[in-house]
Amino acid sequence: MSRRGRGVEAPPIACAIESIDLDANGISRHDGKVVFVRGGLPGERVLARVIRRKPRFDVAETIEVVHGSSQRVVPPCPHFGVCGGCSMQHLAAGAQLAIKQRALEDQLWHIGRLRPETMLRAIAGPALGYRYRARLSVRNVPKKGGVLVGFRERASSYVADIRQCEVLAPRVSALLLPLRALVESLSVRDRIPQIEVAVGTREAGATDVEGRSELVALVFRVLEPPSDTDLARLAAFSAAESVEVWLQPKGPDSISLLAADGALAGEGARSGLGYDLPEFGLRMPYRPTDFTQVNHAINTVLVGRAIRLLGPQAGERVADLFCGLGNFSLPLAARGADVTGIEGSETLCTRAAENARANGLAERTRFEADDLFKMTPDKWRELGHFDRVLIDPPREGAQAVCQALCEALERPKRMVYVSCNPATLARDAAILVHTGGYRLRAAGAINMFPQTSHVESIAVFE
Repeated sequence: MSRRGRGVEAPPIACAIESIDLDANGISRHDGKVVFVRGGLPGERVLARVIRRKPRFDVAETIEVVHGSSQRVVPPCPHFGVCGGCSMQHLAAGAQLAIKQRALEDQLWHIGRLRPETMLRAIAGPALGYRYRARLSVRNVPKKGGVLVGFRERASSYVADIRQCEVLAPRVSALLLPLRALVESLSVRDRIPQIEVAVGTREAGATDVEGRSELVALVFRVLEPPSDTDLARLAAFSAAESVEVWLQPKGPDSISLLAADGALAGEGARSGLGYDLPEFGLRMPYRPTDFTQVNHAINTVLVGRAIRLLGPQAGERVADLFCGLGNFSLPLAARGADVTGIEGSETLCTRAAENARANGLAERTRFEADDLFKMTPDKWRELGHFDRVLIDPPREGAQAVCQALCEALERPKRMVYVSCNPATLARDAAILVHTGGYRLRAAGAINMFPQTSHVESIAVFE
């Protein structure tokens, strides 16, 4: 147990920060033991206080920077350090990107024993105001003045008392305090654990009363039905703030849109949300609980790079695995490929097919619901030969798919793998290269989540 745990505050220790981990903790040594120092940057000398002791390492918190790094910046958010939403706001944007690129290289080498033939230039974009999706926690805490809406505190289950958020889309940040007041006014304030936020654009030419093409949708998770008065207040908020309000009593597909008169429009109601892929002339409508990328600006660049790296030719058969709404499927089809999108969610497959029809690409696309985590060589052969494959799995990766590909009689000549977890990418890359005989032609980081430790990446195999 630490001295703090016994009620005695630990004395500060002097730490020379040697390096930094992916969670932006400085790494130092003290009395022969590794110390992870929150708030310390490489090259700095800091005074820190140990807050947790483990057999093999300690965790400390910076209390004074004695000699600072040239990469240290003033965090733009006043809640940084308390709110757990960000971990890197004290580090310059370029240095954040370099850390993520190095993390990708390290994982590929240490897990996969691989070095890409080419390191792609990292994809970067806006460092603030980029977050178009979020899940905000809601808690009624009378001791802190009432309802709190925001992210959880760092390393805690408590909701941080935040009044603004620099990484959220500005309109969403501006809604944090009005949302507190709204939830506080509801009879079900203790039965709303979260509000999911989705931001998109309206259809071409459509705007709200203030001329904004941007649309915000708010999905209130409700554990018991709101009263008629509650529904009226939610509807009034929707009108006053020009946002869509949805209620979610059960799973993500149970959402219902709240109409202007306070009535629920039903589960089949359409949202005005969408995002554009202008390079391909596409618009992608979606519902607020559908999976879409958090950072629309980066997604636009990522899709373009992925399609160019895959290099589909007109008439080729291309598989888009974990296809979701068709984020890559439709651009591939727009380039003339015949695309088969496979996704575990039947709902997303239906949505992808609707998007293909809306964009005039139904004849070049087909979508199938299947569990890709249970892919086998026999199931892969039944799908027929594909010239090229794009893989965009969740954090668990695509191990079964990669193993099946390695055993295929006719294997794709090129694959692009988009990853949200460099560790599972490295594992799967090792299968493709060491078992399947593919070459890791290129890889690079994507800063989809600036100010955080999240690493997105892309890799090319031939």
